[in-house]
Amino acid sequence: MTREEGKRPQFGGRVLGEGEDVFKHNAWDNVEWDEGQEEAAAAAIKEAADIRVSEDAAEGYEKKADEYWDTFYGIHQNRFFKDRNWLFTEFPDLAPKYRGAPVRVYTKNTKDPDLALAEESAENKEENSDEVEGNKCDAELDILDRSKVEELRTGEEWFGENSHYRVLEVGCGTGSTVYPILEVNTEPGLMVYCCDLSKTAVNLVKEHKEFSQKRCFSFVCDVTKDWSEAPFKPESLDIVTLIFVLSAIHPEKMRNIANQIFKYMKPGGQVFFRDYGRYDMAQLRFKKGRCIQDNFYVRGDGTRCYFFTQEEITDIFTSQGFNQTQNIVDRRLQVNRGKKLKMYRVWIQAKFVKPISS
Repeated sequence: MTREEGKRPQFGGRVLGEGEDVFKHNAWDNVEWDEGQEEAAAAAIKEAADIRVSEDAAEGYEKKADEYWDTFYGIHQNRFFKDRNWLFTEFPDLAPKYRGAPVRVYTKNTKDPDLALAEESAENKEENSDEVEGNKCDAELDILDRSKVEELRTGEEWFGENSHYRVLEVGCGTGSTVYPILEVNTEPGLMVYCCDLSKTAVNLVKEHKEFSQKRCFSFVCDVTKDWSEAPFKPESLDIVTLIFVLSAIHPEKMRNIANQIFKYMKPGGQVFFRDYGRYDMAQLRFKKGRCIQDNFYVRGDGTRCYFFTQEEITDIFTSQGFNQTQNIVDRRLQVNRGKKLKMYRVWIQAKFVKPISS
């Protein structure tokens, strides 16, 4: 397993000890799977794939992907989930001035509908409340100089040209990453671009009360195709985030997305990736008739989901010229203490950088 040099901050830092009551807390980190558990997961996936989605139906899900996500956001636009308090711990470069600062976020879980059961628990919110309330974000002490932002927009040939730090959130949904970044970073020179296949999602971003028109540009984009209509120029982006997004795209189109990101990223720029890993609880829940192709499924609402291995993620990005700086499996055991349910989550987190010299 490839790991980033140095000790990675643990997501919550709670490790289940031998003989310890699993229902003592609602989540445990770095849960090791034994050989039997992994074999059982592989067998369940193989059995569920015996009956697959027809080719015609699979083609329909591909052609109407935007419509399915429009419907999803139309239904769930008022359904809020737990804030992404982990965002700046895992990806501190998204908030270089306020690393580790807790953030007040008004977000939705846009690309992982399966997380709702665990993340809406009262225990989860209670355990995180002391940290958030006890340490006010230093960013709240700074006031954004909006006059400087206005000055930056003056005379630009393209939106964000005069900004010195540009972030793109691919698959922004309703802004799960956009708003934390805008709130924590009060530097006028920050520009956040965000795009989504869903027009409904993009409109919801723009309608949000925290939307900052001069520091954020939200637009509709099918990232599997040409990016020529994007508001930024080649080699202009410092950071691109792919958080529970690539899994929603057909596997045959993933390399092209990495290629486009490489084209529009500055030398030295970084990609931050987090998504479903192989044998995640969400994958094991799929029944027969939902598998489109190996490890790629369609949900009941028509949205799709792929489950990655570390090797696949490495190949997608390094084949397009990126260097890999992190690739880890984040295994967590989430429990519902009231219902005595165990939920094994498997996520992959990775970071890539565009070489300064090719």
